[in-house]
Amino acid sequence: MAARRFSSLEICSGAGAQALGLERAGFDPVMLIDSKDVACKTVIRNRPHWDVRCLDVVDFDPAEHPETYDVDLLSGGLPRVKAAAAVGPTEDDPERNLLRAAIWLLTSVRPKALLLENVPALVEKDEYAEDRSWITKELAHAGYTAYWKVLNASEFGVPQNRKSGFLIALAEPFHAAFSWPEPSDRPAPTVGETLGASMAAHGWPGAERWAKQADRIGPALVGGSDHRGGGDLGPTGSKRAWAALGVDGNSLANELPNADFPADAVPKLTVRQAAMIQCIPEDWIIEGRKTAAYRQIGHAMPPPLAEAVGRAVASALSGRLGSPHVPVQDH
Repeated sequence: MAARRFSSLEICSGAGAQALGLERAGFDPVMLIDSKDVACKTVIRNRPHWDVRCLDVVDFDPAEHPETYDVDLLSGGLPRVKAAAAVGPTEDDPERNLLRAAIWLLTSVRPKALLLENVPALVEKDEYAEDRSWITKELAHAGYTAYWKVLNASEFGVPQNRKSGFLIALAEPFHAAFSWPEPSDRPAPTVGETLGASMAAHGWPGAERWAKQADRIGPALVGGSDHRGGGDLGPTGSKRAWAALGVDGNSLANELPNADFPADAVPKLTVRQAAMIQCIPEDWIIEGRKTAAYRQIGHAMPPPLAEAVGRAVASALSGRLGSPHVPVQDH
């Protein structure tokens, strides 16, 4: 018998990597929403049958889209949220507005489950305690039980030390069957194992030596802001970590190293190689020029992590009990 499929509404869908992982976990979106035109084009290019709306979530009115009511899952990978203490009382904070809009949207569409991904600090740090408390209380008032946890993508087969903060919330009676996914029992591949074949593809004589040296997982790819310069692999600390793996993180390459590239030179990553580090499949085409494409990749949730969390939610919605756990209501 075929596995049960679930419906979802995804906000801040970006390049669709999270939706791809959730699709593998059994969720079919009735709609995806993102404010960036190039990201919407990426999702449409790869899943033309999905209903993609390019607009700000704050402006979305579910009453105009009744198909979004009562979906099984409301999901989203929200932009980095600043702590309440860091935002002035009169300062307009778009990221915080999105977080609150997501909670208010839940109270309108009434999904069975909520899955939001953000920075680990939102889950762990004291300066976000006010936010966690507000969110947990709002969800409880709406009839949902909230679970908070930080997961590292490297524990689910992704060659990156990439931590994400998750908020899962489930309505009665599904919350009783929820448990967080267990890490893989196999280590994630190294950067060399992940990119070695691509580094050698155009005849670079240093590819084999390079792959042996790149013998660890990489640091988290950083997508950066639309308000800063061209595509690179992140702040100084990230670039230093990439340099230790034999990667020049100051910018991105247009092409793979070829036979004329010196054997002892330090290569840069192409956009496609960055996607490989994120475990975005080769047939998932990223729209836009180099910097715009890389930002979509850097901001994405790796599909294997999205799939693992999605399967945990799907199990709860199916009423399949997982391993014992203790929900973290607040810190």
